[in-house]
Amino acid sequence: MTNNHSKGRAIALLPIAVFLLFFIGSGLITGDFYSMPAIVGFLIALIIAFLQNKKLSFVQKLRLASTGVGDENILTMCLIFLAAGAFSGAVRAAGGVESTVNLGLSILPGNMAVAGLFAIGCFISISMGTSVGTIALAPIAAGISDKTGFPMAICAGAVVCGAMFGDNLSIISDTTIAAVKTQGCDMRDKFRENFKIVLPAAIITLGLFYFLGNTNEYQVNGNLDYSLIKVLPYLFVLIGAVSGVNVFVILIIGTVLSMLVGLGTGMFTATKMFTHVGNGIMSMYDITVISIIVACIITLIKEYGGIDFVLNFIKSRISSTKGGELGIAALALLVDICTANNTVAIVMAGPIAKDISEEFGVTPRRSASLLDMFSSMGQGLIPYGAQLLAAASLTGLNPFAIIPYCFYPLLMGISGLIFIFIKNKD
Repeated sequence: MTNNHSKGRAIALLPIAVFLLFFIGSGLITGDFYSMPAIVGFLIALIIAFLQNKKLSFVQKLRLASTGVGDENILTMCLIFLAAGAFSGAVRAAGGVESTVNLGLSILPGNMAVAGLFAIGCFISISMGTSVGTIALAPIAAGISDKTGFPMAICAGAVVCGAMFGDNLSIISDTTIAAVKTQGCDMRDKFRENFKIVLPAAIITLGLFYFLGNTNEYQVNGNLDYSLIKVLPYLFVLIGAVSGVNVFVILIIGTVLSMLVGLGTGMFTATKMFTHVGNGIMSMYDITVISIIVACIITLIKEYGGIDFVLNFIKSRISSTKGGELGIAALALLVDICTANNTVAIVMAGPIAKDISEEFGVTPRRSASLLDMFSSMGQGLIPYGAQLLAAASLTGLNPFAIIPYCFYPLLMGISGLIFIFIKNKD
């Protein structure tokens, strides 16, 4: 079925507005952002989406929604969630989280712990090319919070920031590949252009996390005993990421390794081994179901003309090179807000961005960088994005509690805007 709304329809975006109204509104009214589970808000939004567009029958809408769920990006994301959950459950039961936290705090001064989390997250994400896979570090963030007294939200925010760094910059990231392909530029040129823009944001983020941790208010509590063999699964994940091993292979082997370590050290018996893995997988059920529901909503919004409305709204307001760059940035950000998936946002906005770049003299490498940066900015800040939802699920937090500490995505966007205004010509 094709979309016949060439100019799009603003009303098609209503489900997103309804979700934000209920989810944020309930928190503001009750003073507790945990009062409404995210999945309830999304179900309400899905009902609204099904009630829209009387020209399509319920069966047709259901068929459309199912095509969204079957999208390669959605399925891949859900499988990563489950693999990350299995690894998290196994490595935690094997004592890997506690040993890794204790080892880290033994090596690094306590006031460097949060900044170190961000740096490690950057390293893993740029090596592995996936932000969702990097969020598997969240249990370590929770452990550091318990040991040092740092607020859990700050530690989780450091992981999300590190994850978004590589998601935007890694040459094997889906977003980078999509941006380069849609804009027709060389991967190396895009990386160079992108790196010089985001480097200041990364340095400032590192400084902010160091500043937050550099206080006598938080001290390391308890003993810091660790076992190197229990740290082995995390070391494997780190080395595998650097070596370019596929994220699924890394997490599956890491899970098996954690099970063997747990058995070998007597942390659990063979009869309990798979129970711990299953518990880890079940902890990711909510985020997996939410991802499926969001895919349904976004597919219907796209069919109703919501995405077309955003694309045309931006393109019709551009009149210069600087305006073209701002338009591409706004396009990437708004489409990501509407789709909750930065790779999908780049694929959808890419052809329009290409037209804008050719018409207003924006170089392909600049266009690709802007697409990747601003879609990643949105992805790292929206409370219904996979990254924040996964981090919240693994730490027991609400996404809104983590957002204030998502410094890097925001600073990346600010850095991008400054770059547009001070250097809009090559």
